[in-house]
Amino acid sequence: MAWRSRLSYIGWRHLSIFSNPSPSNWTKVVSDAEKIVGYPTSFMSLRCLLSDELSNVAMHVRKLVGTKHPLLNTARGFVYDSRNNLQMRGLIVLLMSKAAGPCPSTSDPIHDSMVSGIYPSQRNLAEITELIHTAFLVHRGIVNLKELTNSDGPLKDMQFGNKMAVLSGDFLLANACTGLAQLNDTKVVELISSAIGDVVQGIYHESSTSAEEGSLTVASWEDQTFLSHGALLAKSCQAAMKLARHGNEAQNLAFQYGNHLALGHKLNSDLQPFVKSGSEPSVFSLDSAPVVFHRQIVGPERWRHQLKQVQNMARQIDYTKLRGLIKMERGVSQALDLCSYHGNKALEAVKCFPPSEARSALENMACAVTKF
Repeated sequence: MAWRSRLSYIGWRHLSIFSNPSPSNWTKVVSDAEKIVGYPTSFMSLRCLLSDELSNVAMHVRKLVGTKHPLLNTARGFVYDSRNNLQMRGLIVLLMSKAAGPCPSTSDPIHDSMVSGIYPSQRNLAEITELIHTAFLVHRGIVNLKELTNSDGPLKDMQFGNKMAVLSGDFLLANACTGLAQLNDTKVVELISSAIGDVVQGIYHESSTSAEEGSLTVASWEDQTFLSHGALLAKSCQAAMKLARHGNEAQNLAFQYGNHLALGHKLNSDLQPFVKSGSEPSVFSLDSAPVVFHRQIVGPERWRHQLKQVQNMARQIDYTKLRGLIKMERGVSQALDLCSYHGNKALEAVKCFPPSEARSALENMACAVTKF
C-alpha cells in the first residue's frame, strides 16, 4: 500500500488495538516463543558456524582482536545478543508454520513427519533464512578503508578483516543455497532467491543515498526498508506455507505478517534514540525513519540549515542537539504512528489463523514492536 493511503492512520495511535496490556519486553517475548517451537533458535545457525571451514576462518579472525573491525561484534552476536535477537527471523518462520498447521484440504503422507506441529522442511527453511540473514550481517561488516582513523587499528588488519567478512558471508550464503536446493520445491527456491536479490538491492540503495542531501522520502524509505529488512522475512513466511501446501490466501497472509512485522521492528529500532530515557547521547542514522519524516516536514532548505547548526568546524554532528531539533517537529510522532500501523496490520494478518500458542506468540511479537 502506498504511503499516501496511510495518511488516515496518522494520529490514531491511541485508538490502536494495542491499547490493551501486552508484552513490552521484546527479549521476553522471543524467549517465550522459543519454548513453543521446541528449541532455542538463538543457536539455529550454530551447526554451520561450528563447521570445520568456519572454524578455520575463526582462527584467522582472532587476529582482529584489538582492532575496531565490525566483524568482531557480528561474531560475538552469533553467540549472545539479547538486545537485537539476531535469530528472530527463523523463529518467526517456525511460529508461522506451527500456527498455520497442515493444509486441511489434503491428506498427504508428509503430515506424518511433523514434529511439534512443524515439518522438517519448514525447520530447514528457518535455518536457511537465518543463514542468509547472517551472511548479509557479515557482509555489512566490510569497512570503508578510506574513512579509517588511527584508532581503528592498522590498515593491514582492517584489510584482512574485510577479506574475512567477504569469505565468511559467501560461505554462509553458499550453504543456504545448497540447503534451499535440497528442499526440492521450485516455488520456494524462486521465492527465497528473489528475497536474496531484494536484500542486495536494498543494501545498494542504502549505500547510494545521501542522508545529508535528504533525497530519501517517506515512501522511498519504506520501499527501501522492505527490500533490505522486510523481503526476506515476508517471503520466508510465505515459503513456509508453500512447503505445507497451503493455498494462496494463507501464503499471502503469512507474507503480510512478515512484511509488516519487519517494518514495525525497524521503525521501533529507529525510534529508540528519540523515545528512550537516559542522559547518554545516542548516535542515530540520518536515514532513520524519524529523521526522514522530519526532513519531509521541514523541507530540504531548512534541513540543510539545521545540519549546519549542529556541525562543528570538522563537520562532526552534535547528535544531542540535532535530536532536540527533530523532536520539536512532528517527525517522531508520525514515525510512531507508522510503527503502530504496521504492528496493527501484522496483527490483522495473523488473526486469520486458528487460535493456538503459536498464534498468540506471533500476536505478542506484533504488539511488542509498538511498545517503547
